[in-house]
Amino acid sequence: MPTLDDREIDAVLVDAGGVLVDPNWELICDLLAAEGVDVPAAELRAAEPSAKRELDDATVIARTSETDRTDSYLARVLRHAGRRAEGADIEAASAAMSELHHRVGVWEVVPSGAVGALDRLRAAGLRLALASNADALLRGKLAELGIAHRFDNLGISAELGVEKPDPRFFTTILDALGVPPQRALHVGDLYEIDVVGARAAGLHAILVDVADLSAGRDVPRIHGLHELPALLGI
Repeated sequence: MPTLDDREIDAVLVDAGGVLVDPNWELICDLLAAEGVDVPAAELRAAEPSAKRELDDATVIARTSETDRTDSYLARVLRHAGRRAEGADIEAASAAMSELHHRVGVWEVVPSGAVGALDRLRAAGLRLALASNADALLRGKLAELGIAHRFDNLGISAELGVEKPDPRFFTTILDALGVPPQRALHVGDLYEIDVVGARAAGLHAILVDVADLSAGRDVPRIHGLHELPALLGI
């Protein structure tokens, strides 16, 4: 039986963005270039963890909308990549990114080892559910990537009518799985949304911390989903 800190686990809830799928930085690079902001995709990719860590703050999350966070996200990624851009450029690029994402999805790069980890978790008898703040487009995107069928349930905030960190988001998914919260864990990449929300609902939580920027936080951390099976003794 898979365990975490000597506690048996029956189900794993998995975030999408930052865990199952990463941004297509080559595509975002092209969008920025069209607005006069030239920066290599590799530099954007390397800067993203630091930008995300800045945004992973309770006060920032509480005072901004999803659109505001997208604008701030791009601006922070650029700053950590050593680039400065005018507000109008960021606004235009953010609008282009949002439009493209809502049309075809820009979070579409599957991290190495993620699919294999899902298969190992299922083979160990665990129930799996997606648990993502996202629009309904994500369902089709995960099917396109060959990931959707690996889950017993797809929990997408736009379809559920509630989003993380609201505990109801997690309990709705667990009710569909038929698993009590104390026997489930959630894996996400934002402490203030994923960890805080999961714990409020009674689940265990694991934080994906790609660049070891959250060492001071009181939560088990992994560098990617590929490390989860070993952590659970699988």
